[in-house]
Parts: sequence; structure tokens; C-alpha cells
Amino acid sequence: MNIALAQLNYHIGNFEYNTKKIIDNINLAKARGADLVVFAELAICGYPARDFLEFDEFIELCEAAAQEIALSCQGIACIIGLPVKNDVLAGKDLYNAAYFIEDGQIRDIVKKALLPTYDVFDEYRYFEPANHFECISFKGKKIALTICEDLWNINNNPLYASSPMDELIRQKPDIMINIAASPFSYCHDDERVVVLSDNAKKYKLPLLYVNQVGAQTEIIFDGGSMVFDKHGKLLDEMPYFKEELRVYQMENDQFSGYAPIEHTPAPDIEVIHEALILGIKDYFSKSGFSKAVLGLSGGIDSAIVCALACRALGPENVMAVLMPSKYSSDHSIQDALDLVANIGCKHEIIPIKEAADAFDQMMAPAFMGLPFNLTEENIQARCRGIIVMAMSNKFGYILLNTSNKSECAVGYGTLYGDMCGAIGVIGDVYKTQVYQLAAYINKDGIVIPENSIVKPPSAELRPGQKDSDSLPDYDILDKILFQYIELKQSSSAIIAQGYEEALVRRIIKMVNTAEFKRYQTPPILRVSPKAFGMGRRMPIVGKYLS
Repeated sequence: MNIALAQLNYHIGNFEYNTKKIIDNINLAKARGADLVVFAELAICGYPARDFLEFDEFIELCEAAAQEIALSCQGIACIIGLPVKNDVLAGKDLYNAAYFIEDGQIRDIVKKALLPTYDVFDEYRYFEPANHFECISFKGKKIALTICEDLWNINNNPLYASSPMDELIRQKPDIMINIAASPFSYCHDDERVVVLSDNAKKYKLPLLYVNQVGAQTEIIFDGGSMVFDKHGKLLDEMPYFKEELRVYQMENDQFSGYAPIEHTPAPDIEVIHEALILGIKDYFSKSGFSKAVLGLSGGIDSAIVCALACRALGPENVMAVLMPSKYSSDHSIQDALDLVANIGCKHEIIPIKEAADAFDQMMAPAFMGLPFNLTEENIQARCRGIIVMAMSNKFGYILLNTSNKSECAVGYGTLYGDMCGAIGVIGDVYKTQVYQLAAYINKDGIVIPENSIVKPPSAELRPGQKDSDSLPDYDILDKILFQYIELKQSSSAIIAQGYEEALVRRIIKMVNTAEFKRYQTPPILRVSPKAFGMGRRMPIVGKYLS
């Protein structure tokens, strides 16, 4: 039996696009001699469809697409993910399911049992868990088909009371197939390989696993579909961040022509780079936009975002706006111009001095002679926000936010100023990782100017200002932030590691009191195990740890 895995990039709710892509790949798999082609979890509608799933018409369109796909599935079988209605009144209205289609007919329906409700996942909001399990019979073989999380209830800390495979294995299947929508984070591929390998070893069955690829707003899917033998040895690993279709020949309980290989993960910063480019590219293409604008300060954050945008969209589609204030150094302006020269994007220079001075004069009577402080600094940042949004409105550019994760965490940014934008490109990348990104981008030649990398970070909103005036050193700050955000460690646990108590409590208080800002900022491309956004839900007015 020849089985094809179709690792594809879907578009949520774009049924015509998804259906055509699926049918095209059915035909391609058939042309390559496949007996069965396997598509990803909820492939027909895209993942995560979220509250679209509450619309009856949406579910009806999923079913209509499935019927169209079935008609095209002649002389070959396919497995395709979609939401299906629950005919029982009690319980949720839908199942997260898969159709097994053969020769134009929907022969079997498999339903997902383990519904993740943590981090970015919220499946129990929409779906009823399956409680009945049957293998699929095809060409004299029994297939144990599971959906993503159904294989993750294994090893030291199971989240669920039971596992579908424990039921399916009693029917003596010949092979496991798992269809998934498993989001990217820079360390998730290692965990994924272990979980899948351990399933193959536990049940002594070969395993085929297919994952989606592509970005859906902030969530990025990295592909990396895999094949394992019955001993848990990895036999093949499909590309990351790219679409691909591969056919595997199975004879008895083995895949022909494959010897075990090692999973060799790419360096974290390399996969973060690739994920961010895919995230930008898909955000624009799936939203129907092509051109980006951003403020370019001469600092490292905006330089990185500009470089990534040019790689994702092409430099001809990126507008960098230099907005020097009266406190900006000549060197910062030149650093920004050097970047523009290096990458060839468009640029405008629009000084903000006149606008900021006008606000100062306008507000002077109300401010009653009070001294210059954060208020005037924020006015300058908001002048910049007005300018880049004006460019967006006038020319149809989409504004890229350039705040990094360290700044987002502690609230070091101005609402409606440098925190505005349609998508946060590096809001899940700590400042120390930003420097690593710069080194990676420069590995084949200077793109990010050296001075943007080596000079002390500064917002340049007052004379001689440096980030270090307001924040701890980033090397220390990021380590404490990582412990608190990614590892969910308490202040006492972090202090016990040897960090200064007053510093830890100050940083955690800054994180928590900045929550109201993060609620008002753009979605952030998720590249870590715990990003700000839909996967981290904190109260704004909570007292704990504040």
C-alpha cells in the first residue's frame, strides 16, 4: 500500500481555495501511485476556525466542500479533517473529525477524543470528545486513525484519563496515522518527535504523521510531517515551513526504502527567523494585502523587522519611515539610511519636531508649567504613531509593530505610539534573541548595520536617554522574564535561584501592571512556548504578584 502525506498551507474559511488545493493534491498523489492520501486536522476549514464554528452556514460549507472532494476522490482514498455535527442533543454541537473517503464515498468518520484546552488551544469550547473508537479497514489493513492531541496523552504527565490508542490497539491495527494542526514554537519539534516515537514504540506499530504548514494570524504551523517504524525509529521527516507531498510504500508492517535517521533540529534562532518570515508572508497574503510600513529608528528592533519584512514581501513592498525627533542623534538617522541602502526598501524622512512642539504649545496652558516628564516623551511617540498610520491610510500599507518581547513584558512602550500596528513581528522575541537574529541575518554579509547592533538601546525621547535608565540590563531582565512567563515560576522560586529579591519583585510587578497595555496591542507572531496573546490569559486588575 502506498500512502501519501500532504503537508499543506490552508486558509481559514476559504473553502474554494482549500478545496481546490486538496483536490489538486489528491490528483497529484494518484499520479504518483498513491493508494491513500492523508491531509491535516480540520484541513477543509483551516485551524483554528474559532467562533466561525458557531455559524451553521460555516459547518454546512465544510460538508459541501467534503462532498465535492469525495466526488474527485476516484481510484484513490483520502483522509481529510473537518468539523461535523453532533446528532445527539446532549453535549457540544460539533466533533473535530476526519472523513475516510474511498471511490467517491465517505466510508468512515473518526472523531477526536482528547480536546486540548490550554495555551492557544480552546477546542472544548466547540467540540464534543469522542467516546467510541473503530479502526478503518483499507486494502486488507487496519488503520488506527487519530487526530493530533489523541497521541499526546503519553509519558510522565498525562492530561487525560484515557487514550484512544489504548482502545484501538485491541482491534489489532496494522498502522497508526495521526493528522495534526500542531503549532510551531522554537522547541516544539523536539518534543513532538519524542511523543510520536514513544507512541510507535508503545503500540509496536508504524506511524505516519501529517502536520499543517502556514500561519493563521499569530499561530504558525511548521509542517515537519514524519514517518516512524514500529520500533519508534524516525524514517523520514518532511521539510519545515514548506508545503510538500510525499508517497511512502508500505509492505507488511514496514516502509520500503527507508533506514532510520536522526532528528537534527536546526538552531533556535534559525527556525525563529524562518517562522517570522512565514508569519509575515501569510498574514499579508491571507488578509489580501501586499505592502508594509514601519517606523525605522536606526535601532536594532526596527532594523530586524524591516529586514524580515523585505525577505517576506520583497523590498519593493516595504516602506520605512524615519521620524527623527530633536533628541535623535545624527548617527541614528545614518544607521537607518545604511539599512535602507543595504536592503533596497523604500523610505521617507519625516521629522516630528514641529508636531511635538505644536503639542507642547497647545498643552502648555493645561500643563501649568509642570516640568518635562514621561508625558512629553509619549507625545513624541504618539506623533510617530500618527505619521505611520497616515502613511498606512493614504497608501494602503499595513503597519508592522516593532516592539520586542522584553519591552512588551514590562510595558516599555507607548500605547497609540510605538505600540500600534496590525501585527507584532518580534513581540515574542526577547531583546537578547533580537541580537542573535541580527547575527543570523548578517551571516552572509552585512544587512543590519554594525552600529545598530553595538550601540546602547535608546528610545531617544529625551537628551542622553538609554533603555538602561528605566530597565535592568537585558541579559538579566530576559532571564527573569523567561522564568516568570515561559516557566511560570513564582517570585519566590526565582529569588531562590539567586536573583536579587528587589529586582525580581520589581520586574514581575512591571509585567503584571503592563497587562492593560498588552490587551490593546496587535496580535503577536508566536514563536515561543508561551507568547503574549491568546495563549496567555491574565487579569488586568488582579492583585497576585503585582
